[in-house]
Amino acid sequence: MAQKIKLTRPELKRRRDRLARFERYLPMLKLKQQQLQMTLRELAAQVRRAQEELDATAARLGRYRSVLADRAGVPLQLWSRPERIRTSHRNVAGVEVPVFEDVEFPAVRYSLFGTPPWVDQALADWRQQSRQQAAVDVLREGETLLQRELSRVIQRVNLFEKIMIPQDREAIRRIRIKLGDEMAAAVGRAKIAKGKLAKVLDQSPQDAADAEAWEASL
Repeated sequence: MAQKIKLTRPELKRRRDRLARFERYLPMLKLKQQQLQMTLRELAAQVRRAQEELDATAARLGRYRSVLADRAGVPLQLWSRPERIRTSHRNVAGVEVPVFEDVEFPAVRYSLFGTPPWVDQALADWRQQSRQQAAVDVLREGETLLQRELSRVIQRVNLFEKIMIPQDREAIRRIRIKLGDEMAAAVGRAKIAKGKLAKVLDQSPQDAADAEAWEASL
C-alpha cells in the first residue's frame, strides 16, 4: 500500500529532520556492523583452534578407555567436572561478550600407593579436556551473542537504507513539487491581479481611487 503523505510545510520539516537523523545514524550502524563481522571472524578462528586442542586431548584420553573400568574406586569423571567456570567480559560494539578465564575443580584425595600409576595422568587429562570444553563453550556463547546482535544491526541497516531513507526522500520530493506548484499558482494570481489593477488605474481618478481601495482590500 502506497504511503500517504501530507503535502504541507510542517510535514516537509518533519521529513527533513527525520531524514537527517537517519543519514547521520546509518554510518554508525554500518561501522558497528563491520566491527561485529570482524570480531565474529576472529572468534570463529579461536573456536576452530580450541576445538582442535579439545579433539587432541580426547584422542589422548582414548588410551585410558581400556583401563577406566579398573580404576580402584577413583571417581575420575566426577573429579574432572568443573565446580565453577570463571569468566570476565569485554565490550564489543556495545555487546558484553564473555571471556574464558579458568576452571575450578573439586579437591581430590586418593592414595598414591593404592591406585594404579596412570590415575594421576588420567585425571590431569580429563581435567584438561573439561577446561578446553569450557573454553569452547564460552567462545561459542560469545559467537551466539554477537551473531544475534549482528542480525539485529543488519535488519536496521536494511530498514534505514532500503525503506526509511528512500521513503523520506520521495516524500520530500513530492512535497516540494506540491509547494512549488502552489507558489507558482500564487504568483500567477498575483500577476493577474496586478494586471487588472493597472488597467483600472488608467481610468478616471474616481475609478483609480476605487481601484486603490480594491487593491488595499486584497
